[in-house]
Amino acid sequence: MASDFYRYFKENMDGLGLDCPETLFATKGTAIQTATTILTAIQQHGSKVTVAELIGAGTGLEKLFYLGALRASYYVGAVICSIAIASGRSLAGGMSLSDVLLAAQSSHLHRPWLASVLMRWPGIYQQNIRSRRSYRQRWSQP
Repeated sequence: MASDFYRYFKENMDGLGLDCPETLFATKGTAIQTATTILTAIQQHGSKVTVAELIGAGTGLEKLFYLGALRASYYVGAVICSIAIASGRSLAGGMSLSDVLLAAQSSHLHRPWLASVLMRWPGIYQQNIRSRRSYRQRWSQP
């Protein structure tokens, strides 16, 4: 049975049209570990690297195979926001950008480019943005 954390995490990722296998994101701990793996790979290969390229580099993210050409920086931004949302969901109805950045910082997931990605694409952490599902198509373009 999925935990409340995973249920809230998945709900946010589904709203963005993004895959989030339970084995990689079942708990806050595993989600942070997966996000750290992606961030480490982005640090090595650059912020424009795709999920497919990370899989090809042997990062252990094979369960994300179908995301293919999606930029890893967008995906991990969505993961970080979903961690923050799932963690704080019982306390508040949503998260502000500062809440998400604080959660990222406290989980050691903050990167210099993260704030600009989240400012450009606020639907990653705000569920009331109507076009949030189309973000994925935009970030699949090279």
